Amino acid sequence: MPCSILMDSCSYFRLAQSIDPLLKTPFCDEEHTLGVIKELNQEHDRSPTLQHKFFWVNKSEYRENRKRCFSLSTEQKSDIKTACYFIRETGRELELGASPVDITALAYCHVLNIPVVSDDADMLALANEYELQTYTSLELLRLLLNCSAIDMETVRTIASYWIYQNDTPKSYKKDYKTLFGETAPS
Repeated sequence: MPCSILMDSCSYFRLAQSIDPLLKTPFCDEEHTLGVIKELNQEHDRSPTLQHKFFWVNKSEYRENRKRCFSLSTEQKSDIKTACYFIRETGRELELGASPVDITALAYCHVLNIPVVSDDADMLALANEYELQTYTSLELLRLLLNCSAIDMETVRTIASYWIYQNDTPKSYKKDYKTLFGETAPS
């Protein structure tokens, strides 16, 4: 089953250790499945900071879970390459700081017509320019909760872990309160 919602690296790093297995596991009546692009591995492996903070990413069970999320036709690969060019140029025009991996992720979403999960303001702005459906990590947790894929205790545990890691999304407290109707763990 192909993945139907793409997660950017930041959201993946925030959630994968707390919801296992995170990727390719169907949820909701629509049987959504989360996926990442292979470039996430390269981004992680090139950054000593990411390697240190998210040391678990290279453990075999996580690497295996990230494999083969998207099977692309030759035409889709070509379309993604073309989309990358235009998305990169739009990012430059708008002076948005989207990384090459973010641009590639957005190109996948554009070509495959699937949503993206991200907490990166520049990436979300660029997705908006291309009218792509987006979720933040907190909105994804709300969707998972609505579908009974996780419970409220899991949401609280994840939020508390983000506090512990000093890695909360922008507008964390406000968005948490809006989405879950209670004060955010702090």
